[in-house]
Amino acid sequence: MKTLRDVPVGGTAKVVKLHGEGAVKRRIMDMGITKGIEVYVRKVAPLGDPLELNVRGYELSLRKADAEMIEVE
Repeated sequence: MKTLRDVPVGGTAKVVKLHGEGAVKRRIMDMGITKGIEVYVRKVAPLGDPLELNVRGYELSLRKADAEMIEVE
């Protein structure tokens, strides 16, 4: 299973499924990350956390722990 955390800087991935449950999954969906959306990994912080993404035309910072819950292809 490939997650959003595995996508290299400058790479684009399509969201296949959101793992997790309850409030965490709802929060990720509220940020605009839903099934079928394209996500571009813009950069990664020097210590590796967080990731900076482009989603639906805006920039989003996401922790590695949350990125591991997003399955991509």
